[in-house]
This record gives sequence, C-alpha cells and structure tokens, in this order.
Amino acid sequence: MPAVPVSPPTPVLDQLAAAVTDGHHRPASVSGLLAVFGQIPDPRKPRGRRHSLAVVLTLATCAVLAGARSFTAIGEWATDAGQTVTGLLGVVRVPDESTFRRVFAALDADALDTALGAWAAAATSPDTGTRRRVAVDGKSLRGSRTGDSPGRHLLAALDHHTGAVLGQVAVDAKSNEIPALSVLLAGLDLTGVVVTADALHTQTETARWLIGRGAHYVLTVKANQPTLYAQLTALPWGQVRTAARTVERGHGRRERRTVKATEVRAGLLFPHAVQAVRITRRRQPLAGGPAETETAYLITSMATHHANPTWLAAFAREHWHVENRPHWVRDVTFGEDLSQVRTGNAPRVMASLRNLAITILRLTGTTNIAAGIRHHARHPTRPLEAIMNLAC
Repeated sequence: MPAVPVSPPTPVLDQLAAAVTDGHHRPASVSGLLAVFGQIPDPRKPRGRRHSLAVVLTLATCAVLAGARSFTAIGEWATDAGQTVTGLLGVVRVPDESTFRRVFAALDADALDTALGAWAAAATSPDTGTRRRVAVDGKSLRGSRTGDSPGRHLLAALDHHTGAVLGQVAVDAKSNEIPALSVLLAGLDLTGVVVTADALHTQTETARWLIGRGAHYVLTVKANQPTLYAQLTALPWGQVRTAARTVERGHGRRERRTVKATEVRAGLLFPHAVQAVRITRRRQPLAGGPAETETAYLITSMATHHANPTWLAAFAREHWHVENRPHWVRDVTFGEDLSQVRTGNAPRVMASLRNLAITILRLTGTTNIAAGIRHHARHPTRPLEAIMNLAC
C-alpha cells in the first residue's frame, strides 16, 4: 500500500472533496467518500462550529476501522491519531468525545444511510452481463433498548457478492419490516436485479412492487402463506429429474443438499411466480447418530432459462451467507449488541459507520474483518490510507 504523504500541498479534505466521479462516472475513491460526508446536513448551528461534519465523520470512520466501539473510544483514537492524520484533514483542534456524541445524536440518519448506500452501490457495481443479487434482512440493536422500549430495528439491503450494505432504513416500532422494504429499495436501480428475502417478505404487494421496478425475486415460502405452501408441497417433486446436488463438511457434520426447480404450467398462487423450488438438506453427524432432514421451499419470478437449479441453489446459499456476514461481524467483532449507545439517532449512526467500515474492508481485499481491524489499529494512518487508496 503506498505511503500517505505527510505534508501534502493542501489538506486532503480540501484537495479531494470536490469531485464525486472521474471521467468514467465511477467514484474517485476518497473524493467520493468525502463528498458523501459533505452531502449530509449538519445538525449544528454555524456559530461556534469548530469542525466540519465531513471531518467528524471521517475521523469516526477511521476510528471504527481501527476497532473503536464507543464514543469514548472514537474520541481517544482521534486524540491519539497525531498530527499526521489531523494534518491531512486540515484539523487544528481534534474533536473530543462529547462532540461525536452530540453530533451523532442529532444527525439525520436517513440522509446518512441514503448517501452511504448510493456510494456503496456505485462502488460495487457488477460487471456488464452480471446480475446484481441483493439480500434484504433485518437486525435489532439490542443494546439500544431503554426501559420498556424495544431496541432499534433496522432493515438493510446487502450485495450478495461483496457483502456491502447498499441501504438501511429504520423499522417503526409500531410496524414491521414488510412496508419498509419498498422504502429501503426505492433509491436503488433494480433493473435486472435479483432480490432475495425470507418468508416474512413473501407478500403479494411486495412481489408486484419489485416486478414493477424491473427486478426479479427469490422468496422463501413458509406457513405464513398456507395456501401457497400447500400447493408447493403437493407438487410431484419425484418426477422432477433435474437437480443440483452438493455435499459439505463442517461444524462436525456432513450436509447433503438437493435443489429441484420446476416451472408450474398451471401457475403458482402468487403474483409473477413462475418457478417453484424445493431444497432438501440432510445433515449427518460425523461422529455418528441419527441424520436430520429439512425441506424448504422457494418461489421465483425467474424462468428456467434465466435461473436453473444450480443458480437458484447459489442464490439461496448467498442469501444465508449475507445474512450472517455483516450482522454476525457487527455483533461479534464490533460488539454491537453490547453497545450502550442509546441517545437520539446515535445507535443507528454507529450501525451505519460499522456497515461502512465493513464495506471499506471488503472493497480493499480484507477477508478476515477482525484481522483487518487489528491491522488498522496498529498505525494511525492506516485507516485513512484505506479510504484514500480505495479502488472502486
């Protein structure tokens, strides 16, 4: 990784924040990300403001990349970063812990997530001829619970290939994830995109909305759709000869997966569904003992010539992996569920910065997030270098 010059002609913030794209309409690495921070409305009054919002967000992102989990840790990292980092950002006086706390509590979290999602979508744009696959999944911030009020719940859109978060919205405590899906995906170009979701989102209005936006869907069917579920279980699966089969070993067991898919000529009892999928998982403990068999059903708007059983098996596996990759990392590596941040919009803003840190690490080639955080924690300039050298 190239070294960051200690004394650039002008601060990074002034030098690079002007342009969002280069001549090929792709993000110009750090300038794009700093420009994203510059798009967020600053909740503070101009009078007495010592640090731009872009500086506050950049320092916080660097601190989270180095493993900071709290406002105290972010403030300590910023203080310890030294003149090399603060000089690059044109900072004379470093923000303290209370500044981060006040700003994040009042920050427009919707605007932050919208801007970061658009940046991540551009940074992870698939190659020509490749379909983007997007998983929709929810997560509760358990540590944000106060008294009888439940913890904040967030619904996110995640790119199958990279695990990057392409969008995030808050779910109203008096509602659920279902109506939030269209809000979440409204700003994303869904033309040709395959959207995967669990059984909660197997809703007729959701399917119609996705198709209307030019997307395809792969949805799980469970007892929440009893008539459709009964139709799927009654199909003559024994007559379906084409199947995708895999065998995997791990966690002390061997799992055999068989995926069958078939177009239903009489039609499925769900809008735009043209293909039914059955996934059979047979798990055998390596140490011996009885095997367990589990059967799951999916429906998709994709015809067989667009999605054969092998592809559909991959979509289902990718959705499961994406569910676990960012959310598991946020809980285990970043200790999100143990976080005591509860004030205003701060819990969601911190979750957004963790999403951003994971995306930056993924895009810079890091496969082990914990190891990547340790790498960035060992030298204060490394987080800013990762942002500056981001290859989008």
